[in-house]
Parts: sequence; structure tokens; C-alpha cells
Amino acid sequence: MYIVQIAAECAPVVKAGGLGDVVYGLSRELSLRGHTVEIILPKYDCMRYDHIWGLHEAYQDLLVPWYDGVIRCTVHCGWVHGQLCFFIEPLSEDNFFNRGTYYGCKDDNMRFAFFSKAALEFLLRTNKRPDILHCHDWQTGLVPVLLYEIYKWHGMTNQRVCYTIHNFKHQGIAGADMLKATGLNNEAYYFEYDRLRDNFNPFVLNFMKGGIVYSNFVTTVSPHHAWEAHHGELGYGLGHTLHVHQHKFGGILNGIDYEFWNPESDRYLSAHYTKDDLTGKAANKKALQERLWLEVENKPLIAYIGRLDDQKGMHLVHHAMYYALHRNAQFVLLGSATEPGINQWFWHEKRCLNDNPNVHLELGFNEELSHLIYAGADLIVVPSNFEPCGLTQMIGFKYGTVPIVRGVGGLVNTVFDRDYDQTHLPEERNGYVFYQTDDSALESAMDRAIGLWEKYPDEFQELAVQGMNYDYSWNHPAKDYLEIYEFIRHK
Repeated sequence: MYIVQIAAECAPVVKAGGLGDVVYGLSRELSLRGHTVEIILPKYDCMRYDHIWGLHEAYQDLLVPWYDGVIRCTVHCGWVHGQLCFFIEPLSEDNFFNRGTYYGCKDDNMRFAFFSKAALEFLLRTNKRPDILHCHDWQTGLVPVLLYEIYKWHGMTNQRVCYTIHNFKHQGIAGADMLKATGLNNEAYYFEYDRLRDNFNPFVLNFMKGGIVYSNFVTTVSPHHAWEAHHGELGYGLGHTLHVHQHKFGGILNGIDYEFWNPESDRYLSAHYTKDDLTGKAANKKALQERLWLEVENKPLIAYIGRLDDQKGMHLVHHAMYYALHRNAQFVLLGSATEPGINQWFWHEKRCLNDNPNVHLELGFNEELSHLIYAGADLIVVPSNFEPCGLTQMIGFKYGTVPIVRGVGGLVNTVFDRDYDQTHLPEERNGYVFYQTDDSALESAMDRAIGLWEKYPDEFQELAVQGMNYDYSWNHPAKDYLEIYEFIRHK
């Protein structure tokens, strides 16, 4: 099968979050299974160019219709860790992707509307006719709209679209000027409720809604989050649209790349280890304690790794830190804040706790250190307010680090409570789950986890190994996506 991924990110060359990991990991797995996969990305000035091999101009003078004229583009081509990527560079005064940032510009909607148009124009002009276009998040929500309203009539009649939503919170909003810019033009038609009109603001168009309405199949990144988005508040206003199109909507759990996340071969670790021999994990714990100037003692070490923002349940992360100290455990935090208020809050905590030998706050992101924390920690907390999929707990499993999670989104699909889970056998359980958002709910789960570590170390190690037994690689998700691709190809 010939598959083209169209996305705003692909790790490690363009990565702002989990989207980049998914685009790369899924593409790699599909390639390994013998399918032809290409990735189309914007050519940002701030990409990690050191991760691109053989970057060269592949297509000059791509003329993309825009408003009443055209914008000339150069399309570059290169290999990102074995995956063939095309990078679209618009040569115009708009300077769409030379901003020193991926997102956060006032005209993000027009930047990515142009990218969607340019990606399709590139496929059209180069006679590329993939079986599947796989688009991701709001940035490419217009791709299926443009395909079925314009490009279908210019020779792209057999292409089918799978549209994956990673985060419903950001949907992409624009006015009628977007229609004029992209050539869609017909305001009355697209402002109809069953097409692109936003469900709550009748004066704007919604990119993500367009992606749902026009694509052949819609996925989100875990089965439970699909339910939350459809039936709860986590569709952020798109629940009715998902209900109308429920026949083509489902959740597929993300995977992680075991080439990169693997304690048996991880180059960032002090010692390698396997589920059959965990002695190397103890060596990594000691190395982590020494590196972060923690007391080198045999006590439970609890970690938090992730962004510091409201989605991740900051009040519970903060409480977990102090409750760990109260229980004579150690706590390590690694993450950068997305909001000034949260940043100031945790810098204040860092200064207050600076001399405490049982806690370390690393405010920023350090890839190398994250690997050592996963390997050195005994427990990892993921107390999210919402979590579409969650990769942290999956990585934790691979490294024998037991997760303590709040029962939302993909966390429900991956973590099964050691004491209370009714749907899995005792030997299939792999962590601790709590459901409420208050301190006592978190304390209850932490108390059970720390208690097992202290009183029944053999059982705790057994629980860690049960987590390591799970396969959360891209193996299963790739199979699920291929089934969807085959299904929509023959519709």
C-alpha cells in the first residue's frame, strides 16, 4: 500500500509533543511491514536539520493557488532516520514557516491552511497518487475538505483519508477569508452546520470539524478517549459531530518506539537490564541519585516526567511531591512549564526544596536525563486531568517503573490496578489507578504503592515485571491502522 502522512510534526526533526512521535513511529512500523510511506511536512526554519540526511531540492516552482494569485514553493526531500520526508517551503512575504517557532502565531490558521493546500498541490503536480492520505490534528483538517471539493475533480479521485485527532482542545478556527484564500470560496455552502461551521460560533469555520465531516475514517489516540470525546466534555464541542459520524469514528491506542525506549540497549543508561534480571535497574537508581545529588539510600523513588500544564493535573503533581516526602520517599520531577504562572510556582518550589536531599526538580526538558529517570525510578505518577493516550506510563512499563495514574483517556486502556481491577487476572495487573481529582484519592493510590514497595518488595518487583510483559510497541496500532486503510480503500 502507498501511504502519505501529512502532518505538522514528525519526531525527531519536528517535535513539539506526542504528535511528532506518533507520525514517526507509525510511519516506521508501516515501512517495516513492507508498505511505501512518505511524510509531508512544512519546512520550518527551526527544525532539527541535524536529523535529516541528504536534504535536497526535489521540486522547484510548485505554484500553489492562493487568493487571486499563486505562492511559489520549493519542495525539499530528505531522510529522517530512514523515513522519506518532503518539506514544503513557501517563498513569499508571508514567511509562513520562518518564524522561529512551530506554533503560536496569530495567523496559525492561515499558515496551516496554506500547508494543506500546498501538500495536495504537490501530490497533484508530481502525479503521486497514494492509496491513503493520513492527516493529523487540526493543522491538516482541511486536507480532506480540499481533496473532495477541489482536487478530486483534477485527477485525485481514488485517494482515501484517515484523519487522526490527537488533541480535541485545539481545533483551528477561521473566517470566510480562509475560503477565498484556498479556493473553496462558496461561503453559504461551507457555513452550513453539517459542513464546516463551528458548532457553537456560527460566524467561524472549524478545521477539525471539516476533517471529521470529510474524511473516510476518524480516529483518536485511545479507545477510552474516543468514548470521552463522543459522550463527555472532552470533545470540546465536537461531540454532536462525532455522534453524527460515529459509524466512521474509533480509538486506536498509540505505541512507543522500542528501538528508542528499551532498557536492554538504551545508550543513556548506566547499566542495561531485562525483565529476567533487574539488577541493572538498581544501578541506574544509584546513578540517578548521585547525578541529582539525592541521598543514596534504599527508599522508594517516585518520578514525574512531562509538561507542566493544567492538562497534566499540576495540583496533584505538587501534592504527590510533598506526600512522597511525608512517606519518606524520594521525588524527581522533569518538565518544562507552558504557562508563566505554573513556571513561577514550580521555580518557587525548586528554591524552597533546593537543599532537601530527597527531592529534585529539573525545570526544562533533558532527553538524556528522562531515560535515566525512567530507569532509576521505582514509581511514576501520571495524575492527568485528561490524557488522550499517554506515553509516559507505557515507557514506564518498559523500564519496570510502576505507574500511578488517574483513570482517564488512554491511561484506563493501559494501566490495570493491582488491588481493584475486576477485568484482568492478578498476573495481568500492572499499576495503580485512582479516579477523583482530590488529594486524598492520589494519596490512597500512592499509599498502596509505597506500602507494597516497603513491606513486600518481592511482590513489588513481580508487579514491575508484569508491566514489562506488556507490548505497547507500534506493532498492534499499525495492524489496526492497516485494517482501517483497507476498509476505506474499498468503500
